[in-house]
Amino acid sequence: MMRGTLAELEAVTAVAANGGFRAAARELGISSSALSQQIGALEERIGVRLFNRTTRSVALSSAGEQFVAEITPALATIRNAVDLASEHSTDPTGTLRINTSIGAARMILSPLVIKYMERHPQMAVELVTEGALVDINGQGFDAGIRILEAVPPDMTVVPISRFIRPAIVGSPAYFSAYGKPSVPADLQNHQCIRGRMASGPIYHWEFERRGEAFTIDVPGRLTLDESDVMLRAAREGVGLAYLNEWQVMEDIVAGRLVRVLADWTPPYPGLCLYYPGRRHIPAKLRAFVDLIKEARWD
Repeated sequence: MMRGTLAELEAVTAVAANGGFRAAARELGISSSALSQQIGALEERIGVRLFNRTTRSVALSSAGEQFVAEITPALATIRNAVDLASEHSTDPTGTLRINTSIGAARMILSPLVIKYMERHPQMAVELVTEGALVDINGQGFDAGIRILEAVPPDMTVVPISRFIRPAIVGSPAYFSAYGKPSVPADLQNHQCIRGRMASGPIYHWEFERRGEAFTIDVPGRLTLDESDVMLRAAREGVGLAYLNEWQVMEDIVAGRLVRVLADWTPPYPGLCLYYPGRRHIPAKLRAFVDLIKEARWD
């Protein structure tokens, strides 16, 4: 007689991977109390405590470590079998979970995600946006989307866009008051909207021209950590903003913003989808990859 249901086994590995009940419950789509009950029922049935719990932490017991090590390959085999069986379906079903950044989510929403849902009406998509990279496999994501240089090693990579180009912009009113910079060094005499990265440090603006590459910690009284807010501040004439070209092009065409130092801001490698290397990928993910290859833009 099986002494642990599949849901209970998935619950154990989720808590072990996430280091706690709250994050694991969010990943599994159930309440923390329901998750705790599942694991408690399994522990009672097998007569072994799998987790050592305190008010501040949850950690695998020695028995729990051995248990997780034994069941993890088996669960992977079961998931793979389910994925293989789903490939015989005429259309993928289920939920495609993708971890990405806020900026990337904005870029792919219309040309990829919405189109994917229209093409596959039985599919749901969950985009989870985070500034910092996460373990997509350990946290139950099917794939991630980031700029190429941020992709973890040993991942299968599918390019979405070849390049992303930065743009330095300001409002006409700002340039009327302060003039335009001609070279990056002139930024020391301007108000710049500084950006704080998800990891904490202030982003230093990147420049390159004729093989010369360097960064500048620009001056500015306003520091923000979200690009849409930076864009709004630039429109209001607060200062110069360093953003992605796709994000500001509509404002440039409409005359709400003016671009400067374009010849000092060359493109860098663009967005890509990535996922753990697998012999077989689920039908739902394969369908998304096929759409990317059709819709790729430069």
